[in-house]
Amino acid sequence: MSIKILIKRSVSKDKEKELGNLLTQLRSLTMKQDGYISGETLKRLDKPGETMVISTWQSVEAWQSWILTRERRTIQDKIDELLGQKTVYEIYQY
Repeated sequence: MSIKILIKRSVSKDKEKELGNLLTQLRSLTMKQDGYISGETLKRLDKPGETMVISTWQSVEAWQSWILTRERRTIQDKIDELLGQKTVYEIYQY
C-alpha cells in the first residue's frame, strides 16, 4: 500500500535560498530511489519561509530504506543544522 510523507520546515528569509538548494539536492537523490513514486515542494503563502514537502512511496519499507542511506542523512543533517532543529516526518497511508 502506498504512503505519503509530509515534511514541514520553517526557515528565516536569509536562509531560504540555502534551504532550497539543499531540498533540490535531496529531491535529485530521492528520484533515483526504489519505491519512490512522486513528490512536490510547496511554499506557504501566508507564512514566508515555511515549506511543505509531500512525497509518495510504494511502501513504508521503501521510505525507511531511503531515510537510512548515508547520502540522504548527509544532506538532512545540513538541513537540520540550517533550521536549528530536527526535521519531523509524518507518515500517512491511503
